[in-house]
Amino acid sequence: MRKLLIAALIAWSAGSLAAPPVTVTLNVQNMNCSLCPITVRKALEKLQGVGGVSVDFGKKTATVTYDPDKVQPESLTKATTNAGYPSTVTQ
Repeated sequence: MRKLLIAALIAWSAGSLAAPPVTVTLNVQNMNCSLCPITVRKALEKLQGVGGVSVDFGKKTATVTYDPDKVQPESLTKATTNAGYPSTVTQ
């Protein structure tokens, strides 16, 4: 029983140290039809650590919420680029 309690405390404390989600906006190139945002969204959602994606066709942007412990902005831009839509992080 004591070992179980110790394991539970360790698991709980490790989870409480997780970084809060981060939101970033990407400028996305080559979106020129109504299906493009769907492709961009799906490419980003495949990445482990991505919690949410919103693509704005009119502004040519993608807003991504992600876990910085699991994925970095470079991986986000690489995912869109590999899908045919090069992107950069908005400053």
